[in-house]
Amino acid sequence: MTVGVAVLGSTGSIGQSTLRVLSRHSDKFHVAALTAYSNAELLARQALQTSAGFVGIIEARERPNVQWHAGADCLTIASTLPEVSIVVNAVVGVAGMDATLGALRAGKRVALANKESLVVAGRLALDAARTGGGEIVPVDSEHSAILQCLAGRRASDIRRLVLTASGGPFRDWGSDRLQDATLADALRHPTWRMGRKISVDSATLANKALEVIEAHYLFGVPYDRIEVVVHPQSIVHSMVEFVDGSVLAQVGVPSMELPILYALTHPLRVEDLGIDRFDAVTSSPLTFEAVRGEDFPAFALGVEAGRRGGVAPAVFNAANECAVGLFLDGRIRFGDISRAIDAALSRAASGAGRTREELLAADAAARALVKEYCLC
Repeated sequence: MTVGVAVLGSTGSIGQSTLRVLSRHSDKFHVAALTAYSNAELLARQALQTSAGFVGIIEARERPNVQWHAGADCLTIASTLPEVSIVVNAVVGVAGMDATLGALRAGKRVALANKESLVVAGRLALDAARTGGGEIVPVDSEHSAILQCLAGRRASDIRRLVLTASGGPFRDWGSDRLQDATLADALRHPTWRMGRKISVDSATLANKALEVIEAHYLFGVPYDRIEVVVHPQSIVHSMVEFVDGSVLAQVGVPSMELPILYALTHPLRVEDLGIDRFDAVTSSPLTFEAVRGEDFPAFALGVEAGRRGGVAPAVFNAANECAVGLFLDGRIRFGDISRAIDAALSRAASGAGRTREELLAADAAARALVKEYCLC
């Protein structure tokens, strides 16, 4: 019998990569559910190719010949279906949070690519997993790397986690030049092919701050023992230093299909000839650099929000989402993104954030503040 998988955000970059992986392992998995935000034409093709039993779309502007559930609740419905054992949450933004919580409460494995689920509601997600019997297995290459390095080790063995960052398209740019970087510049990532929002997050390094917060919740490691280094080749996906001084790193070609496959099969491994083999010679040299925090202030703002806790991570995430959206629409400059985040954190980051309602209220307040700061 094959394992039923729900792919949330199936038309995005991670979603499409997931479907390619699943197609190569149809003897082990079947697509039980698909959801997308609005790309109805591609979703319809995916539905026909996979024979998914449930198809959901949030905004249905088109009506191809496919039977589906329309509306925002399709994410939670898909993630809690009895025939679904694994939920691949590849939704972008806080919209994916409720689906993660619902799946964990229903005892599902969540292969998590939706950073916001843990950044905004990390404590709630861990509580949901404990009470419902679900589990979180990360899809991000950095967190997947740490999970693999930690296999069979005790938490007390860890001295620090070292996340790697590609440095994005502006690794060599000075702060003055960065202020007026164009959207085309920001989307020109040197090693990864990602969606527009995540590409901009990588360009500001806000993405790496989100990953630091995620790592804190995933692995229970305090912030002062989580570090980031720039690694332009994106071959070393992350490292773990242990208390005896030993360092383990997970190394591989920059392909999201590898961590997706591991999230589906963890803790087992299966052969996959569709993923490129690693070649140490052609991948050399491997280099590492310090993060230039003064030139990428969104990174420091995000890590500090994580340290503050409460609603601060939710405010950081919402302010970043809103500011990036305005940048994508051509309404603000690249340099305005971090300034808008700073403004929101200075005015809306108080509160314990113990409930979903409090977190969503902080999210809404942060978005309103960013629009006021940027557009008034």
